[in-house]
Amino acid sequence: MRVRRTSRTSKWLPLAASTALALAAGLIAAPAAHPVDGPVEIVVDGNDVRADNVNGLTYKGLGLLSCNSTSNLLMDYKAEHPERYWELIRVLFGGKNPLINHVKIEMGSDTNTSTGADPATMRTPDEPADASRTPGFQLAADAKTVNRDLKVSILRWTMPEWVQKEWDKGTGQDEMYTWYKETILDAYQKYGYMVDYVNPDTNETRNPDESFIKWYKNAIVTDTDFSHPRYGIPVEKRKKAAKAYHGIKIVASDENQTHNIGPSLLSDEQLFGIVDAVGYHYNTDDRREGSPGSDTYLPYTRLATGENKYHEDKEVWYSEGTASFGYTDYRVANTDGPGGASTGIGGVQSALDLANRLVKSYANSKRTHYIFQPAIGSFYEGAQYSHKELVSARDPWSGHLHYDAALYVMQHFTQFARTGWENDTNTAGIWRTVPEASYSGVSGTENVDGSNGAPSYMTLADPRRKDFSTVVVNDSDRRKTYRIKAENMRLGDPTMEIWETRGPDAGQAYDANLKHLVDEIRPDDGYYTYTVEPRSIVTLTTLDKSRDKETTRRLPGSGERTVLDTDATGKKHDVRDSVLYADDFGYEEEGDVEVGTAGGTRTTSQPYLASRGNQPRYMVDQTGAWEVGKDADGDNVLYQYMDQSMKDTHAWNWHTPNTTVGDFRWENYRATVDVSFPDPQGGLATLGVRQQKGMAASDAAYNIRVGPDGTWTFYEYGTVIAKGTVAAADRYRLAIEAKGASITAYVDGKAVHTYQDPTPQAEGRVKLGSDFHTTAFDNLKVEKIDGYAPYATALTDSMDASVAYSGAWSRKAAFGDAMDWYRSTSTSQAAGASFSVPFTGTGIDLIGGNTGSAVFDVYVDGKPIAKDAGTVASDKRGVTYALRGLPDRAHTATFVLKSGTIVFDAFTAISGDVDGRVDTAAIRDSLAEAGDPVPGDHTPDSWALFDSARSAARAALRGQKGLDTLGAAQIAHRLDDAFARLTRKDATTS
Repeated sequence: MRVRRTSRTSKWLPLAASTALALAAGLIAAPAAHPVDGPVEIVVDGNDVRADNVNGLTYKGLGLLSCNSTSNLLMDYKAEHPERYWELIRVLFGGKNPLINHVKIEMGSDTNTSTGADPATMRTPDEPADASRTPGFQLAADAKTVNRDLKVSILRWTMPEWVQKEWDKGTGQDEMYTWYKETILDAYQKYGYMVDYVNPDTNETRNPDESFIKWYKNAIVTDTDFSHPRYGIPVEKRKKAAKAYHGIKIVASDENQTHNIGPSLLSDEQLFGIVDAVGYHYNTDDRREGSPGSDTYLPYTRLATGENKYHEDKEVWYSEGTASFGYTDYRVANTDGPGGASTGIGGVQSALDLANRLVKSYANSKRTHYIFQPAIGSFYEGAQYSHKELVSARDPWSGHLHYDAALYVMQHFTQFARTGWENDTNTAGIWRTVPEASYSGVSGTENVDGSNGAPSYMTLADPRRKDFSTVVVNDSDRRKTYRIKAENMRLGDPTMEIWETRGPDAGQAYDANLKHLVDEIRPDDGYYTYTVEPRSIVTLTTLDKSRDKETTRRLPGSGERTVLDTDATGKKHDVRDSVLYADDFGYEEEGDVEVGTAGGTRTTSQPYLASRGNQPRYMVDQTGAWEVGKDADGDNVLYQYMDQSMKDTHAWNWHTPNTTVGDFRWENYRATVDVSFPDPQGGLATLGVRQQKGMAASDAAYNIRVGPDGTWTFYEYGTVIAKGTVAAADRYRLAIEAKGASITAYVDGKAVHTYQDPTPQAEGRVKLGSDFHTTAFDNLKVEKIDGYAPYATALTDSMDASVAYSGAWSRKAAFGDAMDWYRSTSTSQAAGASFSVPFTGTGIDLIGGNTGSAVFDVYVDGKPIAKDAGTVASDKRGVTYALRGLPDRAHTATFVLKSGTIVFDAFTAISGDVDGRVDTAAIRDSLAEAGDPVPGDHTPDSWALFDSARSAARAALRGQKGLDTLGAAQIAHRLDDAFARLTRKDATTS
């Protein structure tokens, strides 16, 4: 739509004189239900803009939750690519209209409570707290350098075992308080900010512990001890620290689905006076039980509006919710809509679904703050809940960051209002939400569905009534007209800007319609009238944002996602040597790191390990206390410290300790690590390779485990393949060499078992593991294998715009599985259906969860390369068909389905970086066997296949660049198959 620009110099008198602001005698009225057809009429009445409501109706905007390993790799981004890290900080937290106003930190206990483990700040009661182990505290410190008003909150889910043991006895309040207090004060000392909110209760409870909430609040306000040496607070700073500490607010109760704390606050005056903010998870609705006016009828609405017997308003949060699922730039190719149409940026679990959650949770339960779990996905893909974020940050060695288009959708709420927390004098100008001009009729309470075409809109207004913005979400396949009337407002220029985000039209680039100004309109007969396009979000605002650089700025590009291939230091990218990655845990190659401090007023330079609480590089912990420490010789080694005294059985995802490192694209490599057992009570050390998904040590496809008695066991995943013993020792060197289907395990340099896997896992990372004893690891090294391609260079999703399809396909994104790449798949069982993929390299792997029923004809660069090629049964993220042995250059491969069902998730392109000699004897044998058939004696189709295979074999023998052992074997096999398929012309006519 063409933008119509109008002058901004005209004046417009208010529609009516202002009136005194007062709460209505009854509950704030929501708009009446709108008719299914016809325009949606909205009245934005200045008398409904409640400037005196400073808690419940102020729009706090958005927050993020750091927990469960979701932020683990961020500190590596900061160290390896500081320019990208600080750019991320500015994008999410900076500017006049910050996207994120709050960092919520779920305190870790070294156990897996979702996608992984966050470190415990205190592993024993005697250990001084160390907040720097937990990346969320430092993320908040860095965010405060661009937004000092950023809020920080903490809560717990599980707790360290020394607290848990006492808590299970029915005591433990003092231990819990000590853990919280010492962590809070350590963060205060290190970073210069005091936590703003604490939820003393457990995360996602269904039965709020109201007595402990009261006990904890009393303990905070009556605490006078800030001089203990453990706190490290200088004398001159103790008074200031005490004042800040006593001002900590209470949030309750982070329930999941249940709505119990709201009625409790309304019925318990003491609890009401203690709790400052209420929040619950994964549900947009209020509670509606009993008669109107009862404590169980719309309790959260009454808390937010102040229409309760205490005549006070409270903050109401959507205190944990999802971000969009998958990549929006991929899901626009889905067929989830009616008749197999695309839902664009919409559909269930999409960016528009997320926008509707914000709108509906406000319209139905007056929640003015939404916290993403997570906003940043900085953990390795393949863990539970992968690809459920706004920003993906998983390759710190490359600096690659993916900013999802859902960020533009969220900016429709944050860039057209002043968001945040109102100050004590009510002069910050935080915009108020307007209940009477907000409504949502979309279906669902968690994964909401706007396909019914019902109106969904939310209005925010300047408390001075000089401007307002109405955000409209249309996640249906129908156009929807809105008519907005402003009354009792003090608007100046009546021009309204229309900002829109939606998917591309046919022939457009993916990002053609992301958050852009599409129109400027003025009222006609008192109404602003605008028709909202299908599958879109628009913000209709009286603000002048057309020339605002922050509003018009595009998100940063992703950057190249280079594979992890370093020199022997593990830091410098180097594809020329034999090392893929190495870590001796000394980190002499690492420089100092900049850290936000003094409450965001400055940054300070800190040594690498000190800045990150001694956390190792590039490791994502699934369970366990993994930390760099000194051995008996004073050298740095990696320890897993969680022993029998710290063992926690309250974790949601219970596993023995394990951590993951590396690149999911690694294929053929040898991993080596030194292990030792300093715990006299016992121990077990695990080394695994080709881990692609999962959160246990046994999720590495091939792993060897050894104990101090010399007993070793070799596993394929969790299945025992072989056992044996070596001489008992205090330390061992473990290694696994994975080349194709051949896997060899080593102890102290000696091969103890070789396994030929009939259905091998082709790619994946390295895992280290232990049992619940202190265990040491050192000199981790991952090396290339002569004659084998070490990795794939790129992964491309089946939804990528570069993939071309013909025939009948179902391309699904809604309700996608986290184990599918980007939560999307493309599926067909129609004979003749095909897809073509461009790539650069020597081959590709087709990835997806399959039964092995699919049979293809395969073409490369227009030439036949395989007929009736079978696939193998494969798990999600597994390889169902591997193509190798192509020249190392750009190609296009086409797969034509002959029979069966193919689930195509993604493909990887194989590197041509191959070191060492490759045995081509099999190719020579196949050429000799084929001889020199006469072209005219055979049918054209069979000859074309044979000629293509023979030409490839001859080229390989002339010294084909990038040829590896697996490629040579495939070339020989394809020639043998093509020779067997040669069909004489006379055979077809007889």
